[in-house]
Amino acid sequence: MADADLTDIERRMDGAIEALNREFAGLRTGRASTALLEPIAVDAYDSQMPMNQVGTISVPEPRLLTVQVWDQSLVKAVEKAIMESSLGLNPQTEGNLIRIPIPDLSEERRIELTKVAGQYAEQARIAVRNVRRDGMDMLKKMEKAGEMSQDDQHLYADEIQELTDAHVKSIDTALEAKEQEIMQV
Repeated sequence: MADADLTDIERRMDGAIEALNREFAGLRTGRASTALLEPIAVDAYDSQMPMNQVGTISVPEPRLLTVQVWDQSLVKAVEKAIMESSLGLNPQTEGNLIRIPIPDLSEERRIELTKVAGQYAEQARIAVRNVRRDGMDMLKKMEKAGEMSQDDQHLYADEIQELTDAHVKSIDTALEAKEQEIMQV
């Protein structure tokens, strides 16, 4: 029974890293990327919808993004969502097509983005630690209920700690790579 729970713990920790990678993809690095706009939510049809569900996001040039909005009535909502995002982008509308030029990043903005990346990484570390805590609590309950010996509990606890350490190291590596990418001029 405990083996299945360890795979669940690892899956949940992997989920925290995947979420971190999606957050990092949305951070500007001076180059156009469709991932930049994907996390932005648009007020559409009385709900919040991801940008890629109201239009086609593309990169026609290295420093330009375009959104081809499918529904004419949503063009203003998409434009507003882009302007209100904390990305510092200024969209230009031409009918159903919204052009978003990617300006150069100032040194000040680069430093600000590295701080945001650090916050995302810390949220991922916290998520991994919460999964570890849940796993440790589960082991203690199983030992108290007599479902496993104290020695087994310690062995599984060590395995959970190793998983945690490996995932936190992976988060730190991803953060370091993202910071270098942001600071690259």
